[in-house]
Amino acid sequence: MAIINAREKDVKLLARLMRAEAEGDGKLGMLNVGNVGVNRVLADCLDFEGLRSVQDMVFQSPGGFEAVQKPYFYQAARQLDIRLARQVIRGQRFIPGRHALWFFEPPGACPARWFNQVNAGRYKSHCFYIPSQEDCPKVFSF
Repeated sequence: MAIINAREKDVKLLARLMRAEAEGDGKLGMLNVGNVGVNRVLADCLDFEGLRSVQDMVFQSPGGFEAVQKPYFYQAARQLDIRLARQVIRGQRFIPGRHALWFFEPPGACPARWFNQVNAGRYKSHCFYIPSQEDCPKVFSF
């Protein structure tokens, strides 16, 4: 059962985002990025108030994803990407993206805090950051 509403076009959109942001980090890297996307749809807090759909989340501006500005993002989703997107839409969670709302690729070590958010860990090239449970309780409900 899905934890967010996602039509087939939403699944493919999330799949394209996951690939464009983290293909170099392999399947688990893409799944962690997918967790961030799903969490942003669920969160309704901080920078993500009012996001109600995958499309809202992917194209949020400001505060969205750098990948949507690159041509690679606009290529069709592959079957592998779609399968991974369905996993996170069904609620599968992966560490460190499990409760994360942000990630970025630093040139060196992950800062302990980024824009006042706590580092949840690193997976390959990306550092993941979580809000407090008080600020964003919905992110911690799954």
